[in-house]
Amino acid sequence: MLNPAPPKPISADLRQRGVRTLAIEADLADPDSAAAVFDQVNTTLGPVQVLVMAHCESVATDLLTTTVDSFDRHFAVNTRAIWLLIREYALRAKEQDDSHDARRRIIAITGDHTVGHIPYGASKAALDRITLAAAHELAHLGVRANVINPGAVDTGWMNDEIRAAGARQTLLGRNGTPQDTGDLVAFLCSEQGGWITGQLMKSNGGYS
Repeated sequence: MLNPAPPKPISADLRQRGVRTLAIEADLADPDSAAAVFDQVNTTLGPVQVLVMAHCESVATDLLTTTVDSFDRHFAVNTRAIWLLIREYALRAKEQDDSHDARRRIIAITGDHTVGHIPYGASKAALDRITLAAAHELAHLGVRANVINPGAVDTGWMNDEIRAAGARQTLLGRNGTPQDTGDLVAFLCSEQGGWITGQLMKSNGGYS
């Protein structure tokens, strides 16, 4: 993560909005982390209804400069962790007999930047397939699963040159914001978004 936001200010802001929060630190390269995170959330806040996965390992290396260790870590965090989180979510959902009443959603954030970012792009492509498979395999549990590709989002990592280049490649003349992606996530989690599942959506302002 290039621009990590401290969890305390975020939690404080959410509490002011009347939201119960829990910040958990976990290394998703650890195969046991998914179950541990769910255990802590379940104990403190109750069963997980919505699983939004926006984490990633991202190191800019190409075909010749990517190391085996870096390649493996990208797949451990971006791909294997997605599978383990979705699997844990599904196993716990199966224990609850309320599939018709629960609003169950799985949403993963992906990216298509591969040239010069080989391990990132390859691991994100695999993430897409796993999440879309969940839409089919978990439909009987009332789960809707989708993938969002937000394009270039200015979360603080862009310098002026990158920001200007990104805006030029977007039909709407600006880079994406976290709010743009958050609005789509909120819609997919709503009752009105319940008809959408098994989709990879490009919410990128026409980024090309």
